[in-house]
Amino acid sequence: MRRRLILCLAVLALAAPAFAAEHGKKDGEEEKANGLYVDIAQVGLPVIVKGRLVNYVFAAVRLVLAPGANVVALRAKEPYFRDALVRAAHRTPFTVANDPNKLDEAALKRALAVEAARIAGPRAIAAVQVTSQTPQKHVNMPAS
Repeated sequence: MRRRLILCLAVLALAAPAFAAEHGKKDGEEEKANGLYVDIAQVGLPVIVKGRLVNYVFAAVRLVLAPGANVVALRAKEPYFRDALVRAAHRTPFTVANDPNKLDEAALKRALAVEAARIAGPRAIAAVQVTSQTPQKHVNMPAS
């Protein structure tokens, strides 16, 4: 009996900050909390300079969904979005001309927007955001 009481109190103590934070939300924050996005799992994309693979950059990407999009159905298609991103990166690498430790975000966003529209439908995706880029290793530009 005593163990149950201690367990219940511990659960309530851990849950209290979550309940307090939830009550402090404003109307604009509720829309963000509803989760109108699909996070694509972090993928390693190649950096190719002068025809040679010099690095991989691990990128995390978020697809912001249009209002009225079916969030559950689109989240189920996350593996398709991830596969399309990897295929596009290998077809035409998102290499920045003078930095092998970064990806060209604009090119990545354009390519993924096209592929996401093909997978999810033309009006389902509102925007593409690159949330993080982490190089596998920090390398200098290869010599000529």
